[in-house]
Formats: sequence, C-alpha cells, structure tokens
Amino acid sequence: MTKKTLTYCDLETIDYKEAWDLQKEILQLRVENKISDALLLLEHPHTYTLGKIADKKNLIGSSQYLSANKISVYEIDRGGDITYHGPGQIVGYPIIDLNDWKKDTHKYLRALEEVIIRTCERFGLQASRDKKYTGVWIEDRKIAAIGIKISRWITMHGFAFNINTDLSLFAGIIPCGINDKKVTSLEKELKGKVDISEIKIILLDYFVDVFDYHKIKYLSKEEIQQSNYVHQLTDTISAGNVRLQNRNSTSSKMKGYNG
Repeated sequence: MTKKTLTYCDLETIDYKEAWDLQKEILQLRVENKISDALLLLEHPHTYTLGKIADKKNLIGSSQYLSANKISVYEIDRGGDITYHGPGQIVGYPIIDLNDWKKDTHKYLRALEEVIIRTCERFGLQASRDKKYTGVWIEDRKIAAIGIKISRWITMHGFAFNINTDLSLFAGIIPCGINDKKVTSLEKELKGKVDISEIKIILLDYFVDVFDYHKIKYLSKEEIQQSNYVHQLTDTISAGNVRLQNRNSTSSKMKGYNG
C-alpha cells in the first residue's frame, strides 16, 4: 500500500467565505495532483449555511435576529440542509482524494463520524450514529453535523463538532431540518469548558488513523493565508520545507466501523 501524506493546517478563526474560497483553491490543486491530501481545522464567526437541498423554511430567525446576533447566511454547494457555525465549534474540512482510500461516499461519511465518535469516547462519552440521520449523536442529542461535496472523488466541506458552542444560536434554525431532536456540545455533556486546541490534536490523530496516513505535513495559518498562498502551498509541499511527522497514532481500533 502506498504511504500517504496529510497536509494539516489549523486556521484558528476565519470568515466562512474566505475558508470556502480556500477550499476551492486547494481542491483544484488536489485535482491536478499538485499537493497531498489536506485537512483544515478551524472556527467560524456566527454563520448559518444552507446546503443544496436545504428547505429555506428551516431558517426561522428573522432579519432582526440575524442582525442582532451578527449571523451571516450562505447558500453553499454541500449536501444536507441548514446548520450553524460559530465560535467554540471545530469545523473540519478534509480535502482528500478518495481514489487513494475508498471510492465510497457512504464509507467516507461513516469514517468522518468514526473520527468524532472516538474523540467523544476519549472523554468518556458514549457517542453513536443514527440509522436515519448522518452525524454523531449522544442519545437523541446531536453533537456533530456532517455535510460534504465530492468532485472527481475528491472531497470538500466536512464536519461541525460542537465543543464550547453557544447552543442558543441554533434557535434561529431547524438544525439539519430535524425538528424532533436536540443539539449538544462537549461542554454541555462534560459540564465544563474544554480546551479546543487539545480537541484539534485528538481529532487529527484519529483522522490520520482512520484514513491510513503515514506522515503529516504542517502549514501555519500565516503561510496558507498570505496573498500568494496557493503558490506557497504548492512550493512548500514540493520543496518539503515543512515539519514532517511520521505516523505514530495511539488511537484504538475502530469500534462499529466496517470500512
């Protein structure tokens, strides 16, 4: 099996549109095979996004509500309905070539869920899948939403994992169009705030394990955001001028994942 490399960047907090444009740039580079697979972890300012099949009636917050809470709204090109992004929520955007893993959308979705399920288990929480709905659940409470786009078997968009999220801002929507379920967060389940930086490290570790990477290359937010970041990304990876880490995952074996 070919040894795969993952390029990772922690973008900290970034505007939704800026991150969306960045994804599209990286996706094109991946299509052209100029870079390795990439994973971006980040937070967004308050944002509602509506997927391609979203029912606009699920945006129930008035224009006054949106303005008062400084919430931006975007209609985007991922699957799924409407969801919320904001501070305290880790958003993950994997831009990876499924030709090098498994050309199976269902297995890809289940694998993203697995990464989050394992992370929850790390904190003693019993997270699971729902037979009817995509995402990760703790009993009937949704802790992570997933919405993706796949083009030429290369992925973009990804998951939204509630960590220290202000859950009150889900009140402006019917999350994912599901009106008989609740949302939750790690903070709510653990009854205390969690270090988001620590969660990112854990997510990265499990992502590397689930998707069979052997090396990680790191790019800083500054490197990827500078005006010529596309060229910087290509040049940096080609030259190998980034930190390189051999895969040494401490993750346990997958539970309930038949990929």
